[in-house]
Amino acid sequence: MSQGIIGRIYDIQGFSVHDGPGIRTSVFLSGCPLSCLWCHNPESISFHYVLSYTSVKCIGIEKCGLCLSVCKHNALKASKPNYSPLDKRDVAIIEVDREKCTDCLDCTQVCKPKALIPSGHDMKLEDVMGRILKDRAYFNNSGGGLTISGGEALSQIDFTIELLKAAKKEHIHTCLDTTGFASWKTLERTLPYVDLYLYDLKHMDTNQHKKYTGIFNERILENARKLANAGGKIQFRFPIIPGVNDSEENLHATGEFIGELGPSVQLLQLLPYHQLGLFKYDKLGKENKLKNLKSPSDEVMEEYKRLLETYFTPIQIH
Repeated sequence: MSQGIIGRIYDIQGFSVHDGPGIRTSVFLSGCPLSCLWCHNPESISFHYVLSYTSVKCIGIEKCGLCLSVCKHNALKASKPNYSPLDKRDVAIIEVDREKCTDCLDCTQVCKPKALIPSGHDMKLEDVMGRILKDRAYFNNSGGGLTISGGEALSQIDFTIELLKAAKKEHIHTCLDTTGFASWKTLERTLPYVDLYLYDLKHMDTNQHKKYTGIFNERILENARKLANAGGKIQFRFPIIPGVNDSEENLHATGEFIGELGPSVQLLQLLPYHQLGLFKYDKLGKENKLKNLKSPSDEVMEEYKRLLETYFTPIQIH
């Protein structure tokens, strides 16, 4: 194991059951070149750590208020007192001026109740592996393993490669969850160490892909073709975003593309849009432009599944 190598990580989740086969530990790396409007982990997009504020955890400036004294940019101020059910009186909590905040994160060092926290933290490779190995019994009993996700794990390729190598030395099954947006040379480096790729497909039309994710999709599709030709095992993940990528034309184009890639494709997951990540935008002081979008119904999802099954099986809805 390469001692001392550092990864920028925003979360590690045990007992994941939708990020590959069996029960898995998912390591989420910070930084993504895409900015999907429906992203349910907006804290994963930035390549540097940003300030996350959970107002309900703030105990008020009378009991604490240390953050006010360390903020060099006057980005923090006390709110007007509002009634607190916990204190049973009016309490003035912190407000964050995002236009002034530089994400220096000094305030997170003094916030006792952890209302102000960074969106992630740096971890040594050996510490990440130590956390993963705690779940070995779950892997052995369920056929699970490690999933490296993001953000985009390929954006931290050196850390990702070393973590994959360390997992394989421990005989742990590995999945890499990726947007596919990287050079082929970068993606190719992972081939000896990845048992299954969880590969995102957002939209088949490159101009629409650019509109909703911030980048064109030619590299993503070409990398998927090269990965299939190289023998990589692929599980495609297709988020269904109503009014964005669920047109009949795009569904047919997606099915045709997957169907042409041959036996390397193991599974297609259909992921219905949900609103579970909306609260994260509030914590980061960001606007979610799809906040009023509703999830597709079970009946609609089954209809899309039947359409796509004319090109490929098996398909699962998660």
